[in-house]
Amino acid sequence: MADLLTDDQIDLALRDHLPEWKVVDNELVRSVKSETFLDGIRLVATVAQLAESMNHHPDMDIRWTTVTFRVSSHEAGGITDNDLILARHIDTAAS
Repeated sequence: MADLLTDDQIDLALRDHLPEWKVVDNELVRSVKSETFLDGIRLVATVAQLAESMNHHPDMDIRWTTVTFRVSSHEAGGITDNDLILARHIDTAAS
């Protein structure tokens, strides 16, 4: 099982590498607004493939043109390095 990150480690990662993300209820959270509904669905499909290859799956909520991603390591009970890596991949897919 991966080690949980400290609040300071998470804050530093958000500040330096993941400025679009915030911590809510011990999860990394980011919403991405797409131009169209289908663009949002394509983003979800891309992230799903990434997550499957990592065997680390985010919660994804689709609301018309906005997709909200929630990333945490459930088995560890919080945020780990794996979550930071997945968040960076999501940022790349969203850009």
